[in-house]
Amino acid sequence: MKNAMPLQSGERTNAAGKPVSNRILLSLPDDEYRAIRPFLEHLALPSHLALHEPSEKLQHVYFLNEGLISLIVPMNDGQTVEAGVVGNEGASGVPAVVGITRSPVREIMQISGDGFKLGTNKMDSILKSTPKFQMILTRYAVIQGMQVAQTVACNRLHRVEQRLARWLLMAQDRVDSSSVAMTHDFIATMLGTNRPTVSSAAAILQKRKAINYVRGSVKIVSRRKLEASACECYGVIQQFNSEIGLR
Repeated sequence: MKNAMPLQSGERTNAAGKPVSNRILLSLPDDEYRAIRPFLEHLALPSHLALHEPSEKLQHVYFLNEGLISLIVPMNDGQTVEAGVVGNEGASGVPAVVGITRSPVREIMQISGDGFKLGTNKMDSILKSTPKFQMILTRYAVIQGMQVAQTVACNRLHRVEQRLARWLLMAQDRVDSSSVAMTHDFIATMLGTNRPTVSSAAAILQKRKAINYVRGSVKIVSRRKLEASACECYGVIQQFNSEIGLR
């Protein structure tokens, strides 16, 4: 019997009894989830853990329960910029779903959490018997590509305080907390800028009483003011996620 609607967090477990909070896994019909369940390996995911490097073959697709993954594009000169984020609404390593074994993106745990990994070597056989799962992952891969395109445009065209506001809103949506553990240096890496520029942008948002920055952590004081400070890219990316019911 198939589920009439997505389950709530904790209503499913993997074979080892670890609860599931990932929205993709919760949205699957019972018969498809049973086919996937034996292959889901639960793991703790500490901050700054590298899940994939561009030089490596994709080994796993990751489904977060909690935490935040940054999709980072590295350059040969050592500079980096964030192209997207993944929380419990989605998955990382999605090129493997359509048979692409490599990705130019570095996947890093930005905020610690936990989740499940599914070996890419099992994806072909699993997807043949799980059409709903395949459809959701394929749609999510397209949505993720749209998010990356919007983020690239944002990083090129909008002011740093707008980009910082957009990033903090996206992070809060995925970690469900008003505080985000983050240093200025790491935010600078994500936004493709430098620490002094990030410090100036944070000072602008703090002056507007949208955030409060203390060493190593940003606290969102007023989400309304932070949304007013963000560019239109936040709303556009939110609309992408709502297209597949994973907002």
